[in-house]
Amino acid sequence: MEIIYEYHDVSPSDRLEAFVKEKLDKIKESYDFVIRADVFFRTENTTSDETGKKCSIRLSAPGPRLFAESSHNNFNDAVLETVDELIIQLKKRKEKMKTY
Repeated sequence: MEIIYEYHDVSPSDRLEAFVKEKLDKIKESYDFVIRADVFFRTENTTSDETGKKCSIRLSAPGPRLFAESSHNNFNDAVLETVDELIIQLKKRKEKMKTY
């Protein structure tokens, strides 16, 4: 799976990219039909201390693209929640792809 990283108002981080790659590799093992992931990191001004670091992931697979995003006080938590949301979507997609 090809992984493309984009940073908006955030400095690139090898540690963060390694963390995301580890989580996306788990998706690739279970869902081999995913061919590409676009990962976006950005910061936003919020009134809450628990949000502001936003992670968005778009997966390319057969059919419409899958997309999820979340905002937390750090990028690791945002990545974890986003990946969890994508796994739910992938389970639904895989159910539809089964032939009976």
